[in-house]
Amino acid sequence: MTKAARTVFLCQQCGGQSPKWLGRCPDCGQWNTLVEMSQAAAHQEKAVGTAKEMSQISSADFPRTVSPFAEFDRVLGGGIVPGSLILVGGDPGIGKSTLLLQITAMLAQKLGKVLYVSGEESEQQIKLRATRLGIQGQGLYLFSETDLDSIMGQLQSLSPRLAVVDSIQAVYLPELASPAGSLSQVKECTMRLMRWAKSSNTPLVLIGHVTKEGSIAGPHSLEHIVDVVLYLEGEQFSSYRLLRGVKNRFGSTNEVGIFEMRDAGMVEVSNPSQAFVMERSREAIGSVIVPALEGTRPLLVEIQALTSPTTFSQARRTANGLDFNRLLLVAAVLSKRLRLMLGNQDIIANVVGGLKVNEPAADLGLALAILSSLKNRWVKPDLVALGEIGLSGELRAVNQIDKRLAEIAKLGFKGCILPASARGKVAPPAGLELLFAATVSEAAVLAFPNEPRTVPEPADLD
Repeated sequence: MTKAARTVFLCQQCGGQSPKWLGRCPDCGQWNTLVEMSQAAAHQEKAVGTAKEMSQISSADFPRTVSPFAEFDRVLGGGIVPGSLILVGGDPGIGKSTLLLQITAMLAQKLGKVLYVSGEESEQQIKLRATRLGIQGQGLYLFSETDLDSIMGQLQSLSPRLAVVDSIQAVYLPELASPAGSLSQVKECTMRLMRWAKSSNTPLVLIGHVTKEGSIAGPHSLEHIVDVVLYLEGEQFSSYRLLRGVKNRFGSTNEVGIFEMRDAGMVEVSNPSQAFVMERSREAIGSVIVPALEGTRPLLVEIQALTSPTTFSQARRTANGLDFNRLLLVAAVLSKRLRLMLGNQDIIANVVGGLKVNEPAADLGLALAILSSLKNRWVKPDLVALGEIGLSGELRAVNQIDKRLAEIAKLGFKGCILPASARGKVAPPAGLELLFAATVSEAAVLAFPNEPRTVPEPADLD
């Protein structure tokens, strides 16, 4: 027997509950985040299913659905799993709706009925965007609604092969007193949509807003409910978009998909390494190519550095696309081990194309870019640098060198500086010369043309 509903106050930040209203949440300490909501004191007992032995459960009836974008499937782990709940987040205007509208339109021609629910745009507005993207829309059904009861009715009656809800923060349940987008609304709406997706074995994609802190708006528990969490990232003035997996119950979270936003919508970047280095000048000062690893995919990226005399009492360090702490480490090693005067130099480091490189394998490339800018000398144009720098100035080995070298050779580079510890452990691809260095000082000699191949003293670099 169900008891009467009771009133509780729920924190919109952490989900903590309080029996009465408080100005400050006792759990997370945030102010003015408690809102009133009705909650059933007890629930009716429901019949439960029967447990099954895992060896008797077959997965043959759950083939992945391959989307028209191989980059999208790469991040998902090979395709869309039936009954999965996928959450896609990203900054406003980054291209979430455009990407999913293209995917749903193409899958509708392949699978049959696909439902696209929009709580922020009318059917006519979506049709205008589809016309601009060249989408006809056969098999793609549009439904502009924010009431979840009406949305669930459409899902039940239409029985689509795939559904998209844009966005989960715009959907609400009338029986809940809190406004749309609040913690209770987002969580309860997601739970109901999840139950429908699991019971019908229909994949469901939710689009989520991103706060100014960079996280998906709503409770963190929302990311625990869904099966897959994807973020669409990109710089404001860059046409490239990166689809990055944060959570994936059906595959790796180390993969990344790369797209380019054009007038005709999202387009896959088939050769991202070439796209990121194609505009680089062969004799650019303060520029070095580094084979970074995004998941299992090697990408050649251009790391730039600029040094200039500071006008302040303390020199500044700025890192865009690089770990700020790695920049401080590399600058300290160069100052100490190569006795370079960096204390009076502002250092600005940047990764071209809006990419983010956080792995230590980019240390050597960053160090050579700083040295190139400081000495106003260009690094050999066909040379790539790879290696982690230790505090003693030594170069340490990095993982998956073979994949990185294959990508380097494919784009026509002639040489690669590697840590000396990798000597004899890797076979160079055809046309690629491997140069080994034990320290950053030795690497500096190999990187700059017309320099003797010996360990340099600081004066030798002048």
